[in-house]
Amino acid sequence: MGNKLLYKIHVTGRVQGVGFRWSAANEARNRGITGYVKNLPNGSVYIEAEGYREQLNSFVEWCKAGPGFGFVDSVESDIFPPVNYTDFLIEHF
Repeated sequence: MGNKLLYKIHVTGRVQGVGFRWSAANEARNRGITGYVKNLPNGSVYIEAEGYREQLNSFVEWCKAGPGFGFVDSVESDIFPPVNYTDFLIEHF
C-alpha cells in the first residue's frame, strides 16, 4: 500500500450544524483513517486525516459530497508527513 500520509483538509460551505463532523469521523474510522475533525470559527471544517493514499483519496471524495445535509462549496487538501495519530476524534474550537 505504500507509506502513510497526512492530508490536511479544509471544507467550506454549509458544513456546520448539519452533522458533518460526526459523519466525517464515522467515514474516517470506517476507512481505517486516524486524525481529527473540527469546526473553525469562520464556518468551515478542518480535518487532519492520516492513512494510505487510496484511503485518503476516497475520504476526500466523500468530503466533496458530505453527509447529505447542508452543502459543500469546496474541499482543499494538502499532503504532509504523518504524525502517527492513533484514533479519529471530533475536536471543538
